Amino acid sequence: MSTVAPPPDPEADPRVKAVSDDIRATRKSDFINNMWLWLAFDPDLLERTWAEVKTVMAMPSPLDPLMKEMLYIAVSVTNGCGYCIHSHTAAAKVKGMTDAEHADLMRVISLAAKTNQLAMALQVPVDTVFDASGETKASERPA
Repeated sequence: MSTVAPPPDPEADPRVKAVSDDIRATRKSDFINNMWLWLAFDPDLLERTWAEVKTVMAMPSPLDPLMKEMLYIAVSVTNGCGYCIHSHTAAAKVKGMTDAEHADLMRVISLAAKTNQLAMALQVPVDTVFDASGETKASERPA
């Protein structure tokens, strides 16, 4: 159940239309996700959110596009965002994620969740060799 209603004709607003056109051009698709249609209730929020998503997810960076989508899936699972899990899994598949990679990703996510919970429950202190501040001698750091 939604907390806001999307505008009945979102692209009637020129700011929303501009963002929608940019989404289409960036993704080379006529499809506009529901996320953007719902965010159109506030054109300023829509513009700012799309600008950040475009910069992080669509612009070249040291991480390849498939890795970005897989990381997005992992964070979405952790945050319990069903919408994002579905949309970024679909995007990852379009970018070439295989069933074997998806299964491996699920194994990593479940293992990380388990060991994170154990470390938090036990309040395990962080090893000094993992201190990136430089206070640990380089010879003491793991390879």
